Amino acid sequence: MCGKNRDMFHRKLIVFFVLTGILVSFKTSLWAASVGSLIPKKDLPGEWALVEGPQFYTRKTLFEHIDGEAELFLKYGFQSSGFAVYENKKNHEDQVEVDIYDLGNVVHAFGIFSRFRNENRPGGFGLDSFLDDHSAFFYQGKYFVVLHAPESNREILRKFSESISSKISDPSAPPKEIGYFPKKGLNPGSIQYFPEGLLGHQFLRRGFHATYTEEFEDQKKEYKLFLAILKDSQEASSALKAYKEDLSKKGNVLSGGLIELGTRALKGEDPYRGKVMVLQKGFYLLGAVGFEKEEEVENRLAELIKNVK
Repeated sequence: MCGKNRDMFHRKLIVFFVLTGILVSFKTSLWAASVGSLIPKKDLPGEWALVEGPQFYTRKTLFEHIDGEAELFLKYGFQSSGFAVYENKKNHEDQVEVDIYDLGNVVHAFGIFSRFRNENRPGGFGLDSFLDDHSAFFYQGKYFVVLHAPESNREILRKFSESISSKISDPSAPPKEIGYFPKKGLNPGSIQYFPEGLLGHQFLRRGFHATYTEEFEDQKKEYKLFLAILKDSQEASSALKAYKEDLSKKGNVLSGGLIELGTRALKGEDPYRGKVMVLQKGFYLLGAVGFEKEEEVENRLAELIKNVK
């Protein structure tokens, strides 16, 4: 390469890296602006002040903030987050930590929310929420918000949560699949979303499951209904076949007594999860695992398959 062409190449290379740096900086600024606009700054309760942050994190830097949980958030489509700490001016030990996560869409936001919630204690803010004396979290639109108070302070957690919720303009409704699950027997707050490996099976891909309670031999027993979402009906058929092969190797595939709903179905027993029923409807696989009373589960599945659009 002659000297003139080499100089021209170097100038183009410098321009490329400068423009790339500007683009990355611009995207990071947009993420920070999106999440940052939700972090309370001036509109604080009278005795409270912002004492740390806000600090912002991207997919590359999230490990610096929540190393142990970063991988889980990345699986749920993490885009960016903001963190801040607030303090009561009259009691410096009285603090509230706030994390706001942008997960990209409402399904992922619900999903990470559903994984954090281990009991049903709604706080009445966001699309759904949890509130106790030391923590609050909720999802709304594409955002998942977590608040923590080392000192017991349920009311201030509620005030901060409501303040953040009022700033979120994303109008997204809750995932439609939540409404597909029958209400009878459903344990409140038990519906969860998994972006991959539903029920521990990679062939089921992503989907939802919910916990139900049945009475069996004078005891209450829990089982799960699930809804796996595949790419198309062909992939759903392949997943049903894979489920059958998995049951054949680990447990039993049974014949007879299948639900007459005009669809492909599978019935069997899993050595770890108990009885299994699986049905295909279009690109969905829906089913039940771990139940005892087949008639009751057939009724729940009939309602579920009717609700699925």
